Amino acid sequence: MLKNYTLPIIVAALAVTNTAFAQWHQSTGTASLNMQSLISRENYVFAGGATGAYRSDTSAIIFNSSNSGNDSVGPTRGFTSDASYIYTCTSQGVFRSANNGATWISKSAGMTNTLTSGIIQVQSHLFVVGPTGVFRSDNQGDNWAAAGMVGVDVRCVTAVDSTVFVGTNGSGVYMSTNWGTTWTAVNTGLASTNIRAIETKGTSLFAGGQIGTGVYRSTNLGTSWTLLGGGLTSGSYRGFAHDDRMIVAGSFGGGVFYSVDNGDHWIAINSGLTDLTIFDLEIHQGMLVAATNTQGVFRFAISNTFDLTGDSCIDGSDLSSFLSAWGTCTDCAADFNGDNSVDGNDFSFLLSNWGACGS
Repeated sequence: MLKNYTLPIIVAALAVTNTAFAQWHQSTGTASLNMQSLISRENYVFAGGATGAYRSDTSAIIFNSSNSGNDSVGPTRGFTSDASYIYTCTSQGVFRSANNGATWISKSAGMTNTLTSGIIQVQSHLFVVGPTGVFRSDNQGDNWAAAGMVGVDVRCVTAVDSTVFVGTNGSGVYMSTNWGTTWTAVNTGLASTNIRAIETKGTSLFAGGQIGTGVYRSTNLGTSWTLLGGGLTSGSYRGFAHDDRMIVAGSFGGGVFYSVDNGDHWIAINSGLTDLTIFDLEIHQGMLVAATNTQGVFRFAISNTFDLTGDSCIDGSDLSSFLSAWGTCTDCAADFNGDNSVDGNDFSFLLSNWGACGS
C-alpha cells in the first residue's frame, strides 16, 4: 500500500512545469555548424550537414570531421547502413564507407541526378531520393537504377517491412509494395502536401508536415492520417527518432518533443538548446542527439526525462517526489506520458529506468 507522503515543497516544484531539470549540451566540434542528418552505428554517432560528415566515438560528446572521400563542400543530408557499410547521401550523390567513416568512396553509378535528400536500406535494397525521383540499388550501391516517382521532388523515405514510403515536396506521401516499380498516393487525412520527414515506429508512420500543420500519424500503412496534438505545437517538422519507449519529433523553430504513448501526448524538452530549428534526431546508447540548423549537434540523456529532483540519477528521491504528485496533475514533471494524471502507467516508466544516471 502507498503511504501518504507529505512533501509540500516538492509537490509545489513538481506542479510548475513538465520540463526535465537537466539540459541539452552542445557537442564539441560542431558549434556554429549547420547539421541536417544523424545516424547511430555500433559505437559511433555520425552527423552530416553543410560541411559534410562528422563522427563521434564518445556518445556525441565530441565530433571530428569524417570527410576523407566524402562530399565536404555540399550538404550531407542523410545516412543509412547495413551489416558491411555506412552510406551518405549528399549534394554529389552517394558515398560508402567500409571502415566506419575513416574513408569514403563515391557510389553513384547509374544515378542521373546526384543531388539527394534521403537514403534508406530495406532488406537487400538501398533507396535514395532526390528532386527527380527515386533510385534503387540491389548491390550495396555499386550500381543504381531509376525506381519511379520520376520528376517528383522527393524529400524523405522510410519503410514498414517491405513497403516503402516517401514524402514529397508538393505531392504528399506515396507508397510502393514492389520495390519502386509502381507508387500509390496515400494522402487521406493529410492537409500538408510538403512532407520533409517520415519515420516508422513499429507499424505506425509519422510524417512531418509543412508550416501551419504539424505531425501526422498513420496506424494503417498510410490508408489514413491524423494530425496529432496533445501538447505538440503547430509548425513544420523536419526530423524524428524512436526507440521501443518513445517517438521524438524535431520542429522548425519549436525545438524537440517526445511521446511515450505513440504520439497521443507530447512533452517539450528544450532547456539548453540554443537553436530550436531541428533537422534530425537520433537515439544512441541512452542519449538523445539533435542536429540543429546553426548550432551544430546537441545531446541529452534520456534518463533525464525521469529525473524529478535534478541530481541526474533515478533513485529514491525521485520516487518520493513521484508519490507526492500522485493523482490528477496538469503539466507536472511526474506525468511521464503527458495524460494529466500521475498513476500506475507513469510508475512503470519510473521503475523501468531505475538506477540510470545521465548528464
